[in-house]
Amino acid sequence: MLRRLHKEQPATFAFTEANQAWAQGQISKYPEGRQASAVIPLLWRAQEQEGWLTRPAIEHVADTLGMAYIRALDVATFYFMFQLQPVGSIANIQICGTTSCMICGAEDLVAVCKELISEKPHTLSADGKFSWEEVECLGACTNAPMAQIGKDYYEDLTADKLRDLIARFSKGEVPVPGPQNGRYAAEPLSGLTSLKDHAAGRAKYNASAQAAVEIGDTVKRIDGTEVPLLTPWLKKDDGATKVAAMPAEKAAPAVKPESKPEVAKAEAAKAASPETEAKPDAKIEPEVEEDVETGTKPTGIDAPRNGKGDNLRQIEGVGPALEKLLHSMGIFHFDQIAAWGEPEIAWMDSQLKGFKGRVTRDKWVAQAKLIGEVGIEEFLIRAKTNDY
Repeated sequence: MLRRLHKEQPATFAFTEANQAWAQGQISKYPEGRQASAVIPLLWRAQEQEGWLTRPAIEHVADTLGMAYIRALDVATFYFMFQLQPVGSIANIQICGTTSCMICGAEDLVAVCKELISEKPHTLSADGKFSWEEVECLGACTNAPMAQIGKDYYEDLTADKLRDLIARFSKGEVPVPGPQNGRYAAEPLSGLTSLKDHAAGRAKYNASAQAAVEIGDTVKRIDGTEVPLLTPWLKKDDGATKVAAMPAEKAAPAVKPESKPEVAKAEAAKAASPETEAKPDAKIEPEVEEDVETGTKPTGIDAPRNGKGDNLRQIEGVGPALEKLLHSMGIFHFDQIAAWGEPEIAWMDSQLKGFKGRVTRDKWVAQAKLIGEVGIEEFLIRAKTNDY
């Protein structure tokens, strides 16, 4: 199935301060040169903040991780959990349509969504409050049919019960999730037939529903202040580092049309400051390590020839952050990279803090030479199969 970005996109994207701190915590899980491994959790947090995944959000995550935009887009379009179009301001209702739910009445739930929300999935309701889609198995077969609304499962549904849930959500209520037919969890509807002693002293709701009730609003967008941020991998002496989430009133707005790159960078630096107890190396902005002398530094030029450099991001493995670093070193053209020998490659590989070894691993020189030989159009065709 071909998935495209929505035709209407916001101008900009920025994480809230608390979500930015969370993102830096995720990035710090990975060793130098592997920060791109955090792409899925960062894309997911961007979606949780906005409701859907916008192009500016995808590009913001790519910039944060030093990735080419196309690489982040690859991930966003591959996984169906990422919503590439606007969703309801209150909730996107996901109806499980796999075997158990289908047998038990999922089609009736889909009919309700078509009636009350929109005839077609992935389409906003007239008031913009809801959207819906049919999804693959959500793993609650014993409680079929069911739907995920927001972050919770609503199980043992009927058409009438789903109508009631939508009406209550529309009024601003957050109904208790879990079984909607009186069951505690997934036991027989008639009651426990074994392990009956475990029923004594249990909480009012099963663990999942109880957690949702305690949190309260489980359909709202995530701004990062909901729970304290824990990064135990950053501090080994006591086994845990607790990064306090920013107060909601101090959180930056999710979308700031007037925002400039310098502002976003300043917010990212603030999020990774000592106040969050994150280590300095959690930042992934590439830097040149002047104290390391390996190989020979490539010859740079003061400015691009004829006032315009090549688009170095067309080389696989070069994202916006690395392109900026190359420019600061006087590298503006493909032929400069193509001219590097082993000494220059060794120097560059040793100097890219956070991206060490990238030149060799992604074959920058071979790619640059191929561009010079066949032209950029032919290169982009061959690059799809790594034919360089």
